[in-house]
Amino acid sequence: MEEHGNFFSLGRAASEQTLPTSQRSRARKLENRDGALYALASWVITQSAQVDELTEKIIGCAIEVHRLLGPGLLESVYHECLIIELTQQGLQVDTELSLRLDYKGQRIGGGLRLDLLVNSSVVVELKAVESLHPVHSAQVITYLKLSGYPAGLLMNFNSTTLKTGLKRVDHPDRYVKKKT
Repeated sequence: MEEHGNFFSLGRAASEQTLPTSQRSRARKLENRDGALYALASWVITQSAQVDELTEKIIGCAIEVHRLLGPGLLESVYHECLIIELTQQGLQVDTELSLRLDYKGQRIGGGLRLDLLVNSSVVVELKAVESLHPVHSAQVITYLKLSGYPAGLLMNFNSTTLKTGLKRVDHPDRYVKKKT
């Protein structure tokens, strides 16, 4: 993995594994820009209104799951129920997607996996812990950097209300002023 400022570039194989088929050719085109691949980051950022709408829909589904089940269950239970709720709302859900990580040209088998990827755009990381810590947010930010997806949701279902256990994280590219 190669660091470029605050970003990490990925090789072609990473885009082949983490991106939907419809977006892979676009990723290959971006790969040659300045020698770095931001895995569609510059393209998906322009879609911010759609991402905002999608995250609201995902949050609504999560609130429904939390309303029916309440806190205190295992993360795996919330995981399965949220998949059901999201698919009932007509959203495409991929689960346990592997992220490729290269370090100095060597593939690292660290087992990085996204809990959920909704509509090939939003990473959803689920927790059922006493409280969220900065390391949980850092985990989502890292997933966004490695995958190039525009936004992530960190959800702690072990909160009395989901709102107190919810955090949205945008891809760091979203805050970088583009050179014109």
